[in-house]
Amino acid sequence: MARTAKVKRETKETQITAEICLDGTGKSSLETGIHFFDHMLDGFARHGLFDLQIRCQGDVEVDCHHSIEDTGIVLGEAIRQAVGDKKGIRRYGYFMLPMDEALVLCAIDLSGRPYFVYDAAFTGEKCGQMDTQMAREFFYAVSYAAGMNLHLKVLYGENDHHIMEAMFKAFGKALDMAVSLDERITDVLSTKGKL
Repeated sequence: MARTAKVKRETKETQITAEICLDGTGKSSLETGIHFFDHMLDGFARHGLFDLQIRCQGDVEVDCHHSIEDTGIVLGEAIRQAVGDKKGIRRYGYFMLPMDEALVLCAIDLSGRPYFVYDAAFTGEKCGQMDTQMAREFFYAVSYAAGMNLHLKVLYGENDHHIMEAMFKAFGKALDMAVSLDERITDVLSTKGKL
């Protein structure tokens, strides 16, 4: 059976629904009200081979902060639920992704213990309607809601669009590896016997 989850979250600032299938084909349907963010999420889904649907109604007239951060929370929770008991998964995933002049490293441990390390810088304040500083807030929210150890490092790059897109795609590829099932793993991949 496909590993899926649907999560809803409503606050005074945002109303968000996210559905994910970890065993998908990379199809997405995205409406966050922030077109560049939709483009990034599409790259995550397509290259991670996840089927992803996200609907967000947020206070984008204020700015993009609440919509992007809260989408990270909802997506992280959906990932956590879809992974389930973690039996048979590889647990660790990593990917080094080039996009033109940019090179980004992403590494993940689905340990159940959230931790986030971020090493990235942008030269501009925005990519489209998305504040570049919101990349950090999004991935932080995902990592803590999903209970994952997430490391993102931009090794080099000049174009903010390329850097941001490489981050989302690398995250998708690394997560795909981490959630992949391995028939040699009959329980959870831990000396503790529990994740």
